Amino acid sequence: MYRQNVWRAKGESRAGLIYNSHVPDHSPTYASMSRLSLTLNLLLRIRSKDGNFRHEFDTNADALVLLQKILENAPSADQDTVTISNQPRGGETKLTSLKGRTLKALGLNHGDLVFVQYKEKSSGPPVTETPSSSKVASSTSVNGGHRPWELVQEDPVDMYWRSRDGKIPRERDLQFCKHGPKGMCDYCMPLEPYDVAYHKEHGIKHLSYHAYLQKITPKSSGAAQYIPPLNPLDYRVKVPCPTGNHASWPSGICTSCQPSAITLQSQPFRMVDHLEIASTNVIDRFLQAWRRTGMQRFGWMIGRYEPYDKVPMGVKAVVEAIHEPPQEGELDGLTLGLPWEDEPRVRSLASKGSTPLTIVGYIFTDLDPREDDRTKNVYKRHPGSFVMSSLEAIFAAAMQAANPTPSKSSSSGKFSSRLVTAILTGTEDGAIDVSAYQVSEQATAMVEADMIEASVDPGIVRVKEEDRSVNSARYVPDVFFSYKNEYGLEVKKSAKPAFPVEYLILNVTHGFPQNPVPLFQSTQFHIENRPGLENPTVEGVLSQLSALGAPDIQDSRHRKPGEAQKVFELAKFLSDWHLIAFLDTTQLFPPDDMNVLMQIATSTTLMSDPSQLDPLLATDGWQTLMTFTREHAPQQGSTLGSMMDEDIPQDILDQIAAEQAAASGPPSGMASGVASGAATPGIKTCPHCTFENDSTRTDCEVCGLPLS
Repeated sequence: MYRQNVWRAKGESRAGLIYNSHVPDHSPTYASMSRLSLTLNLLLRIRSKDGNFRHEFDTNADALVLLQKILENAPSADQDTVTISNQPRGGETKLTSLKGRTLKALGLNHGDLVFVQYKEKSSGPPVTETPSSSKVASSTSVNGGHRPWELVQEDPVDMYWRSRDGKIPRERDLQFCKHGPKGMCDYCMPLEPYDVAYHKEHGIKHLSYHAYLQKITPKSSGAAQYIPPLNPLDYRVKVPCPTGNHASWPSGICTSCQPSAITLQSQPFRMVDHLEIASTNVIDRFLQAWRRTGMQRFGWMIGRYEPYDKVPMGVKAVVEAIHEPPQEGELDGLTLGLPWEDEPRVRSLASKGSTPLTIVGYIFTDLDPREDDRTKNVYKRHPGSFVMSSLEAIFAAAMQAANPTPSKSSSSGKFSSRLVTAILTGTEDGAIDVSAYQVSEQATAMVEADMIEASVDPGIVRVKEEDRSVNSARYVPDVFFSYKNEYGLEVKKSAKPAFPVEYLILNVTHGFPQNPVPLFQSTQFHIENRPGLENPTVEGVLSQLSALGAPDIQDSRHRKPGEAQKVFELAKFLSDWHLIAFLDTTQLFPPDDMNVLMQIATSTTLMSDPSQLDPLLATDGWQTLMTFTREHAPQQGSTLGSMMDEDIPQDILDQIAAEQAAASGPPSGMASGVASGAATPGIKTCPHCTFENDSTRTDCEVCGLPLS
């Protein structure tokens, strides 16, 4: 029989168990001594900037007893700033907020190491801290205090998945299940949303965000003891150093303030699992500028996030419109102005929809016609070259860092980003398709730390050199990446000076719905920031409203018989994101009336129930607009020809008139343009490649084939 003793080390009290063999049988039994050991005191190790200390506590002692012991070793500490954590950095909790809770309730066990941080007392008189309004408002606060993740307002799709367990149901197996129809066994019980075999069977490469949370969150953690499982990556040097023993970077550095070595690896999860374009018209309208000019274009995708049933606990981004910011397009690239000055207005307007919308990503073109066949595009992005260049990956990381996702599962209240990068590029057969990507959390952290930059080779990312100058200090830790060599062995290699960009990229599937139900019913209004191609004006809006007979349309109670089609056309005309965004800049509608217009234009039942226009027709902004429409109608006219002529720049009209006068004949160029299917006067659409040419040409500028 083994004997158990309670031993004490010199200068301290400590409870423990030691075992000595070959002792008489009359020694106390193991069971009786186990009961005795439960009454022993709790020994905790405390580590702070003052050193390491050990203290003995009763397991039922209040947390403030621990605070008293800490203050004994650090008399200069401000007790209101003392925090404890189970890790050196992150997860800190104010000790004063734990008043009334026992050490046992906090989950502290015998021998645990507690990390303590605090601020020194100020030289002035002590200031009594008053609870802020945010603390009072927090329903999840602990004794008046709050933690960052408790005040987070998550996206509706996150709230949806948090209310569900996400388990994958399975049907009863006819071969292996031997129980009745109401029974359950290992062959038919639901699977966890992170089940490896299920993902492999269905070809799902990455876990969804909420499935990953289910995997890493402890099942037994209660609300009172909840510690967020996610900690955002940060590869920057901590300034000032937590120890306070040396000058801040770049004058000094130590293991406490410098980041650890980085090993690049594939991220096991992705924040967005699928990109869905609500309608093909959204993409066709965006491509129209490239078809007419050959210049690349960029746009912000306006949409929302919804659950995605093809992936366990999946999330998809649904794109309803593309808003184009000011830009300068080129044949092989484009130039953007950042930060985007109009972003707050666009975000605010989008959020006022019947279904609140936001910026879910951005899209740009990378199209280059082939020299041998101008009707097809070069297949430049493929596994043999690159799918996303290093410059694009760094830009995506910067955009994702600027648009973090609110999360209650992160110690900072924010984690990663749901911003999606979409690229319109050529396919293997020369057609145009969408590719969607995100970059990893490691990529975002490395860009924030200014560690990487683009290289001449689009498939290679370059690691910057360390810089200790005062104005541009940059610390670059060791960076590694692993790969399989020619023998199939896993090899780790230094990422300096460069590494493949694939280590930073996450693939996102994409597609179009089989039965499209877009929020915006029209995409025909002039798109913003396309000077020379499309120029939205107030006069143009008034002309189109006059042509639709909008001033004569009354609400549903006083509507005349036979006006249903006219009301339908008006509702379709108003349900256009580009029209709403333009009207928001004209000051014709007060903010409240713009909210009404946005709500009605994004209603999913607007086309089936045009009576929803009644609240808009009663607003002061609409009445003002109708007054201008009536005054403008006699001067502008309402025929389609005059509306189309106004859309053509004056210099083009003068050129057409001069050519017609020189030819001393009828406007054959214009007639042939209409015959070839052009959508705008002065334009000939090529029947072979659909490129829009000038009306004076006889052969296509792109493919060289005859236009007639």
